Amino acid sequence: MVLNRWFAATSIVAAWFFAVPLLWSQTADLTIPVDLFKSLQQTGSTPASSPPAASQTAPQAPSSQNSNTQQSAEEQLKQQERQRVLGVMAAFNTTKNRDAAPLSSGQKFQLFFKSATDPWAYLLSAAGAGIDQADDSFPEYGQGAEGYGKRFGAAYADYFTGNFFGNAVLTSLLREDPRYFQKGTGSYTKRVLWAASSSVWCKRDSGTWGPNYANVLGNLIGSSISNVYYPESDRTARGTIERGFTVTAQGIIGAEVIEFWPDIVRRHNQKRAEKLARQAAQQDGKGSSPPAVPSPPTATPHKDQD
Repeated sequence: MVLNRWFAATSIVAAWFFAVPLLWSQTADLTIPVDLFKSLQQTGSTPASSPPAASQTAPQAPSSQNSNTQQSAEEQLKQQERQRVLGVMAAFNTTKNRDAAPLSSGQKFQLFFKSATDPWAYLLSAAGAGIDQADDSFPEYGQGAEGYGKRFGAAYADYFTGNFFGNAVLTSLLREDPRYFQKGTGSYTKRVLWAASSSVWCKRDSGTWGPNYANVLGNLIGSSISNVYYPESDRTARGTIERGFTVTAQGIIGAEVIEFWPDIVRRHNQKRAEKLARQAAQQDGKGSSPPAVPSPPTATPHKDQD
């Protein structure tokens, strides 16, 4: 278990030092323009009873623009809450739209609650508890059903508190976007680094990019709170930091899966289409082959009659 945590810490440090300089250059031009949401304003012909055209073309009040922004974000959020990998793994915190409307604080809490109460969260915690049980991690918990139940409760509590602070509370206070923005294009190396660095590099509500303070600090806060229910032998500064890094590393793995899953599906569909095309071509070839022409009968020589 300790080895796994140190590996997680090493992965995060590597992602920070190698990926952040690259991402800084790539995300410099991704700032959302000020007039991004002006296209959402309704336009139309002026009715006879309406005020003069000059008043119709006057810029909308900030409150109206904010309303349009929130409505756009709400529509995008509803689409995101249906996203899954293999129909099981929740990908609610993912968007392909680089210009996605920023989420309000209420929407961030809504997204957190949807993720934290999804069956995937319980399945992930159950799998982690099973691994800890097999490794006899936290031996004070014991074995059997009781030991597994304690490990499951601890794993889910880690997931809940880390996401609560990292994806809801701190993202609202620091105005950071809790979502993962899929890159989808570029070389394999750049996409791997992009996904790996998502735990330490994020988009802000203003449209700029910078360090993902909310995620890192949220995981550390969650691991600090976990000292309440973890065994006394694990309530150390080292154990707290290792647990926080472990949760962050799990987020990196999830981002890698989400980044490349569309490619896997696309490749699978392409192979399947090629296979069906070959089968169809073979069937057409058999059906269109000319029928066999029977060979003419062999002529029997006549005997000369005397």
